[in-house]
This record gives sequence, C-alpha cells and structure tokens, in this order.
Amino acid sequence: MKNKTYNKKKIFFVFTAAFLVLLFLIGRLVYLMVFDAGYYQEKAEALHERERDIKAARGEIVDRNGTVLATNKTVCTISVIHSQIKDAETVIRMLVKELGMEEAEVRKKVEKVSSMERIKTNVDKETGDKIRAYEMEGVKVDEDFKRYYPFEELGSRVLGFTGADNQGIIGLEVKYEEELKGENGKILTTTDARGIELEGVAEDRIEPVPGNTLQISMDYNIQSYAQQAAEQVMEQKQADGVGIIIMEPDTGEILAMVNVPEFNLNEPFKLNTGEDTSGLSDEEKQKLLNQMWRNRCINDTYEPGSIFKTVTSAACLEEGVVSLDDTFFCPGYKIVEDRKIRCHKVGGHGQETFVQGVQNSCNPVFMEVGMRLGADKFCGYFEKFGLMDKTGIDIPGEAGTIMHKKENIGEVELATMTFGQSFQITPIQMASTVSALVNGGTRVTPHFGVRVLDKEGKEIHRFSYEEKKEVVSKEVSETMRKILESVVSVGSGKNGYIDGYRIGGKTATSQTLPRSANKYISSFIGFAPADDPKVLGMCIIYNPKGIYYGGTIAAPVIRDIFENILPYLGYEKDESLMREKEEE
Repeated sequence: MKNKTYNKKKIFFVFTAAFLVLLFLIGRLVYLMVFDAGYYQEKAEALHERERDIKAARGEIVDRNGTVLATNKTVCTISVIHSQIKDAETVIRMLVKELGMEEAEVRKKVEKVSSMERIKTNVDKETGDKIRAYEMEGVKVDEDFKRYYPFEELGSRVLGFTGADNQGIIGLEVKYEEELKGENGKILTTTDARGIELEGVAEDRIEPVPGNTLQISMDYNIQSYAQQAAEQVMEQKQADGVGIIIMEPDTGEILAMVNVPEFNLNEPFKLNTGEDTSGLSDEEKQKLLNQMWRNRCINDTYEPGSIFKTVTSAACLEEGVVSLDDTFFCPGYKIVEDRKIRCHKVGGHGQETFVQGVQNSCNPVFMEVGMRLGADKFCGYFEKFGLMDKTGIDIPGEAGTIMHKKENIGEVELATMTFGQSFQITPIQMASTVSALVNGGTRVTPHFGVRVLDKEGKEIHRFSYEEKKEVVSKEVSETMRKILESVVSVGSGKNGYIDGYRIGGKTATSQTLPRSANKYISSFIGFAPADDPKVLGMCIIYNPKGIYYGGTIAAPVIRDIFENILPYLGYEKDESLMREKEEE
C-alpha cells in the first residue's frame, strides 16, 4: 500500500515537472515567434544577405563664381566572393592581366576564404568595364568615387584633400566634412546557406545621398594670378617659400591664399620636392608629408617686423600719446637700458615728424612712442586688437600668438615689440589686424566658407561669422589710411605704387631665429583704394637670397597683383590721380 502511494506521488511529481517544462517551452516558443519575431527575422536575413556599400558622391567645392575646384571621378572597386568562384585560376589570370598586379598578391586574395575580398580600389572606369565584360562568377565590380581636383596645385593647402575612404584630411575638405560627405547607399543580395547568390532574386538597393556643394570666397582667377606671381618671385629670389593673402578687409572674405611651393592635390602623398623616399622609414616620410601639407599663412608664426608698426601707430594715436606733427631725432640707433638698438638706416634719419617716421619705417621713432604708451597699455591694445586670440579662420590648425608675459616685459622687450620683433604671430593674424585698422576700425573674421548649395544649386545654408567688433575709432582708422597711403606714395613702400590708384601699405624685413643664421623674411601689406579699402594683399617671402628688403622685393609682387585684379574687380584707374602725378 505504501509503495502504491509512493509511486503515485512520484508519477504525479514527474508528470507535473514535465508539464511545467513543456509549458515553459511552449511559452518561450510563442514569445520567440510572436514578440521577438522581428529580431530573429533580421538575424535570418543577415545570414542570407550580402551587403555592399554604394559610395555617395562627395559634394563639390566651387569658387565665388561657380568654378569647380574639387569634384569627383568615377572609379571602380574590384572584389571577389570566394564561395562563388568556379575557376580560380582563370579569375587570377584575368585580374593579373587587367589590373597589372603581381600574381602572388592576386592569388592570396582570391584564394582567401572570406565572404568578400577586395582586390583593388580606385580602378579607372574603363578597366572596371573590361573586367565586368568577362562576366566571371564570383568577380564583382562596384562603381565608386575618387576625389578629383581639376587645377591640381591650385590652393592645395586651402582646399585640402581626401583619403582612401573619401574623408577629408586637411584644409576645407576636413573643416566642412559634414556638408560634403553625403550618405552611402547599399546593395543587398540574397544567398543560400553556402553563401552563393540566388539567381532570379532581385537585389535590394538603398540609393546613396550625394553630398552638398560648398561655395567658397576664393576667386579662381585671383588665386591663379597670385600663385603665378608667388612662383615667379620665389624662383627669382631662390627663396624657401612665398605666401600671399588677398582678402576683403571689410567682410573678411579671402579671395586668394597662396603657399608656394604648392603640391598636387591629385597626388597628395607624393613629395613636391621630387625627393626619393624609398630609403626613408614610414615615420620619416610622414614627417616630410606633414611639412609639405602645412599652410604657412595659418599654421606657422613669424616675427612680423615693421608691418607691425601699423599696430603701434594705431594704439598710440588712439591713446593720444603722439600726434602727427610730433618731431623726433634719429641718429641711427637708440640706447635702451644697456642695449644699442639700431635703425635700418645706419646713418639715421635725422629730425623727422611722426608721419615721416612711419614713411621711413624708423625704429627709434617707434621705440620712443612705445615708451610713451608703456608696457601695460601696449599689452592692453595688443589684446583689444585681437592679437592674443586666434582669428577663427575656417581652416584647421591655426597657430596662436607667441608673446611675452606682461610681467616679463622690460624696456628692451617693449622697444623691440614696437617694431614687430621678440614675439610671433601668424600671417593671417597680421592681415586681419591691418584690415581692422583700415576698414573703419572693426575686427572681422577671415574666412573661406560662404554657403552650402544642394545639387540643383539652391542655397541650403549661408555661413555667418562673429559680429564685427570695434578696435579703433573711425577717426584713427581714417588717419591710418592716410599715413599708409603716404608710405606708398613717398615713403619706403613706393615700389607698391600704381599710377591712377590710391594705394596704402607698409613694408617689413625681419630676421629669423637664430639671428646668427642671417636668414630673413621680407614682406609687404597693401590695400586699395586707400580712401575706402575693398581689397587687401599681403606677400611674405621666406629666406630670399641676395637683396632681402621687403620694400624692394615684396612690394612689387603686390603691386603687380593689384594692377591685374583691381580692374577685374571693377576698380578702374582715376584719371585725375594720374594727372596729379604728372604735374608733380
């Protein structure tokens, strides 16, 4: 009796346990089939679908007039699907023949067991079409896009370039990546359990969305002419390099930015020096490439030299520590503490007014007015003019100012700073600051980006920049324009004069560090028309051989550029100015 009861309980317990397990399994199955069906359907489809990207066409970059500066070329990506290849040897022979690759390299990729193996990217379309015509099973030809620059070296460090994945690496290409990149599409094909594509099953396509067009302020014609002028003076003076900036001082729009020697944007990993890199390590080669890609106008600092006298002049006039008729005496040097700091004219300029001091670019005059201003106020104006901040230009990698700490500025440091030595700024910072001093006194943000357009050319977005900030009064700005116009008409910048135009400007010649190397930077900054500046140009010549004075070799470069671009921009010669010059 006891055994019967025990057995019944045991059977009941086993039955109940089995029932509960079965109930759990049924419940789990219902959950998977109903509530989690979508997830497992996606997993199943993933096992039977092969996905290939369709690259989106990157947006074009066009100049202010619509000239295309960066576009795309159709290229092909050649791949193989191991499970679909029926005659590997035939496939290998064909790919070696059409792609010009080593047999060992092709064989390794064809015989590799993988869902899909890339053989070669950036294959020209003609070759891709030939390979497609063979109709070999397991060989895939997908069309792709490669960045193409129609003018090769034009504005290379400004435009920048893209890498193998069509992503921006330097310049505007990386700054405006989001606007230019677009969205890739996909091709989905159905396969069986062995990974072989099923015949008669249509491909699913998700079409790519092309990137938008970026319109910039650069003018192809002005950029081309400025680049030619830079290359010419670089060759004549056997210089290490030449930088030129042409911009609108009242808007901050940059019409041209040159850094010669430029490099070929279609071959950005090939040194522009023609140097053989076969014996270099990857690290050494990369260092040389990084140097080649640097934009000296933005990424490098330098001692501005006498061009900075425009800043000292404006600060002293704004503060009221000097008037135009104040007189000074220059014996060719000035003793500051225990130092004899020389003027560029060894015999001195003798007695001169402040205006004549600017015209003659006389160091002792500026040391004197700098002392009147004092280190605290000098530093205050340095900050007010925006020289301690970056300009905010839309090119990555802008360098910052290298400046003394205020507490470390003694009389000697202050004296040398007044004429642009013992601190460093970037060329774009210097050009932006002079723009503010002559445009009515307002600081503007230098920039290239103007607006974003869709593929039909309709405006999607227009870029806005910082509101203009007043750094000097309109009266001081007007005075600076008149003084700098006299520098060109009768002073050290006379080689920048153009008959029939009112040109203002300032020359500079600074020595690089270490001073013992006897290397110089020659520069000139000019603007026109002098009474209402609409264009400003700056030329910097790095380490010229022979005569190295900015007024002698840099001023003529800006003069020649202005002679060509002023009529192009709609500014004709003033006949009355030409008559006045003849009467003189």
